[in-house]
Amino acid sequence: MLIIFFLLGLIVGSFLNVVIARLYTAETILGRSHCPHCQAKIRWYDNIPLFSFVVLGMRCRDCGEKISWQYPLVELSTGILFALTSYYFLEVDNTQSWLEVFYYLIVFSLLIIIFVYDFKYMEIPMIAVWLGTGATIVYYLLYDWMNFSSSLGIMSLNIFSGMLAGAAAFLFFFLLSAGSKEKWMGMGDSYVALLVGLITKWPLIFAALIAAFTLGAIFGIILIVTGKKTMKSQVPFAPFLALGALLVIFIPQIFPAVKYWFLYFY
Repeated sequence: MLIIFFLLGLIVGSFLNVVIARLYTAETILGRSHCPHCQAKIRWYDNIPLFSFVVLGMRCRDCGEKISWQYPLVELSTGILFALTSYYFLEVDNTQSWLEVFYYLIVFSLLIIIFVYDFKYMEIPMIAVWLGTGATIVYYLLYDWMNFSSSLGIMSLNIFSGMLAGAAAFLFFFLLSAGSKEKWMGMGDSYVALLVGLITKWPLIFAALIAAFTLGAIFGIILIVTGKKTMKSQVPFAPFLALGALLVIFIPQIFPAVKYWFLYFY
């Protein structure tokens, strides 16, 4: 099962690369893949995730231009995420776990799009944010309906917990953006924070934000020390929000002892 999900992730990752590229150029995602340099159509055997990148020597077969490392990295990252999701969340004989895994695969794919797009173009692909928001709300409504119990409090409802966390995260980033006239934080980051809050729910949104700011600060310091950025340079923050969400979801699964630390957020 692990290998199946990994291979599925490689295929989806290849598709995500197409989505990222064509969102920027406003092209349809239905056409055949082509080289961004010479526009030559990519043959099916040159479009095999990871394998073709290595076989082609990291260059286009037609024009010889280098193929960006983005392509294999996105494919591999998606494959690993899909495999981890199936390993930690899937119970083959549990229908509800299949629903959870399907939801996670959707939102993780959208987070990858947001991560790469903002990192590469310094813009937020809002369609990915709204698709993730819609998918999360639909999933929570369905999950809460399937597991509703009148004896549980309102905070046990995913839809309430998620919307509370999303609203709090959005307001925080909105104030940062508006107060600084988008010098500290872009307005688009507010909507990504809304999505991350929905995904992680209350109160784990705080852990996700702490992780995001910590990773962002480390990355910024490295860029400054290496001379690639200055204190006044802008750095995309949405990638770190996406990473924060993924860490909050996976770290307690990979390192069970961390779950006890996470209890402090409840």
